Amino acid sequence: MNLKTLLARPFANYIYNKTRKGMLTAIQDQDEILKMLLKTGKLTVFGKDHHLEGVSDHASFVQAVPVRDYEQFKPYINQVKEGKHNVLWKGRPIYFAKTSGTTSGVKYIPITKDSIPNHINTARNALLCYIGETGKSAFTNGKMIFLSGSPELERVGDIPTGRLSGIVNHHIPGYMRANQLPSYETNCIEDWETKLDGIVTETMGKDMTLISGIPPWMQMYFDRLIEKTGKPVSEIFPHFSLMVQGGVNFEPYKARLLESIGKKIDTVELFPASEGFFAFQDSQEAEGLLLNTNSGIFFEFVPASEIFSENPTRLRLQDVQTGENYAMIISSNAGLWGYNLGDMVRFVSTEPYRLVVSGRINHFISAFGEHVIGEEVEYALLKAAAEEGIQITEFTVAPMISKGEGKSYHEWFIEFDNEPDNMAFFAEKVDNYLRAKNVYYDDLVGGNILERLQVRTIRKNGFIDYMRSIGKLGGQNKVARLSNDRVIAEGLQEFV
Repeated sequence: MNLKTLLARPFANYIYNKTRKGMLTAIQDQDEILKMLLKTGKLTVFGKDHHLEGVSDHASFVQAVPVRDYEQFKPYINQVKEGKHNVLWKGRPIYFAKTSGTTSGVKYIPITKDSIPNHINTARNALLCYIGETGKSAFTNGKMIFLSGSPELERVGDIPTGRLSGIVNHHIPGYMRANQLPSYETNCIEDWETKLDGIVTETMGKDMTLISGIPPWMQMYFDRLIEKTGKPVSEIFPHFSLMVQGGVNFEPYKARLLESIGKKIDTVELFPASEGFFAFQDSQEAEGLLLNTNSGIFFEFVPASEIFSENPTRLRLQDVQTGENYAMIISSNAGLWGYNLGDMVRFVSTEPYRLVVSGRINHFISAFGEHVIGEEVEYALLKAAAEEGIQITEFTVAPMISKGEGKSYHEWFIEFDNEPDNMAFFAEKVDNYLRAKNVYYDDLVGGNILERLQVRTIRKNGFIDYMRSIGKLGGQNKVARLSNDRVIAEGLQEFV
């Protein structure tokens, strides 16, 4: 055991115990964060516009600050870009995190001096909680991939601007730099496939112990390694022991990733975004991700059925229930106020507050009134696939609206690692599980308003080729699981 591994354990135990204590004070911590936000916020342009000096509790906060998405928030962001101070938070942001929006084009999310620790410390705490719970710290002695977007930053309104992962790359502690791969130069490569080849070249022959990224990226990386060597990842990197992932639901990718590795491996799931680091897997035993309740973010939760209402119900943390889907709304020391992330979550525990991400608010199918969400299609597909011994590489679902004879249906585009022997039987199984999960879809199929779903098989690497064709092949880009239109479906036709 080297010195770094030895020193990691007492610090890990400290953070692990601190995290456990924080579970008991989550409600009080949230109350204190709201008070802190209001104290600073009332002095800003936003605060004066919304009369925050008269806000003293959550009820008056709801009256003063409406729920907004980025497009509605954009005028304040524009003031910041124009060089104004004290617009959303004191002073000016130290960064803009640049991210792509589905309706707003490029989004510029402020990161302030007060909010940057949320991004840095939460990622650190997730790893330390893993060490604290399991006692496994040997991975700290090996090489680790923390894949990021390019760390090269541009300036927007004289504020350093780039992808969140590239910004965070500048804040990796010095004691971890020697273990970090890929190199700064490789991380700066913009073309994704060139960058991937560079990562493979730099990591081959190294003692890789931790690999992190979004699951589709890691699968591409593993495929490239296996193609180059003919060996499973566990033989290429015999000390590889921890996989850290986030950005999308891990379950649809899990079986194939573990098969590529060739052995069981511990995993840690994260819930980061440009707007904040919201939750992380604090335990290898418990279900769900622990909500980050004491890190400068005040959370509200809107029942999913009300998110598009003019005056939706806004629940505090103590009011949520397990098993319900909520849109997550945040106010933070980054200067976001009543901000609708677009993420839908479901609590699996309230003692402590652990949740799973159940989908995106705008990713659903309700072309016929069924309002099918991501969690439901993933459940149906994975359950049928597990029973049939099928592995899924990638998939998406869209409505097919009949223009003439015949009924409408849901069209599933699936890239299989190994195809079912009987596709019709497999599709019927998936359909039955979706009907069991969603009563509205069940009524539509049972009432002969919709046909049963139909599966279109996407050729090998078809989704990668599709993402390349639209210029979105890369580490942080993801295929939407569901669409209420045919844009993705039409783009995939040449890859069927």
